Amino acid sequence: MNEMSSPKVPEEEQGGGDRGDPPGDLRSVLVTSVLNLEPLDEDLFRGRHYWVPTSKRLFGGQIVGQALVAAAKSVSEDVHVHSLHCYFVRAGDPKVPVLYQVERTRTGSSFSVRSVKAVQHGKPIFICQASFQHTQPSPVQHQFSMPTVPPPEELLDYEVFIEQYLRNHHLQEKYPLLLNRIAAREVPIEIKPVKIPTLSQLQRMEPKQMFWVRARGHIGEGDIKMHCCVAAYISDYAFLGTALLPHWWQYKAHFMVSLDHSMWFHAPFRADHWMLYECTSPWAGGSRGLVHGRLWRRDGVLAVSCAQEGVIRVRPRVSESKL
Repeated sequence: MNEMSSPKVPEEEQGGGDRGDPPGDLRSVLVTSVLNLEPLDEDLFRGRHYWVPTSKRLFGGQIVGQALVAAAKSVSEDVHVHSLHCYFVRAGDPKVPVLYQVERTRTGSSFSVRSVKAVQHGKPIFICQASFQHTQPSPVQHQFSMPTVPPPEELLDYEVFIEQYLRNHHLQEKYPLLLNRIAAREVPIEIKPVKIPTLSQLQRMEPKQMFWVRARGHIGEGDIKMHCCVAAYISDYAFLGTALLPHWWQYKAHFMVSLDHSMWFHAPFRADHWMLYECTSPWAGGSRGLVHGRLWRRDGVLAVSCAQEGVIRVRPRVSESKL
């Protein structure tokens, strides 16, 4: 990540810092390990794995983030990423590293495009197009308004909730739906759900969810492209599950996998500061689900938009008497 040295993210654009600058040994593992690719040749990199979901498939956010790192290493310092569009074409094997091959598709005066292919066992598992842009101010500006939600300081950390959940049978009865039952400490991001549905709310859930997220550890002001790579990693966590929320009462997923993933970066942000992740699913059908996402800075600025479609295959739930 050291090659990235584009314009830094000003602290004042964040609406106040979340944490001070800790010693180097507390730097985010997302920067020091997960997104720290090994260069093998010009435009050829190797990435290794840090966290593997219980599905035993590679985490899609890791592949997107690492691919964006590889693409960003092939552009000049004075451009920043503004979008990426990806397809997951094969399941990733967590037992072997991933090779990232970068093609310098176009380098223009305003926009540059890079193509990235992620390869395992000699076959592509993922393809990505990333576009970079020189900063160009414009008087044409607008955005939606950020949802009004409690600040992260007033919400229970997901890791704390899981620990209480696993110890308390009453909580298991009251909150049968969790984003992910793995211990949150295994994931290099911090999560604070805005609202965890109770048992009585599950029968009338909308395909919407919101949670505060940030990278674990310190990243610092650094380079905008680096924070975009971290946001790419974060964006895939618990994202596709939004499409299943209205149907959770009747069906449980036995297979969920991302098909494609797109992101648009609108404004500078720090991925190690709390951001509100707003997820909605406007459509599901044909064993597929579509999800839209927005990452908001605490000061109300829309920093990132994203969209994903994935395969969702379900089984009927057993009756309540058998639960």
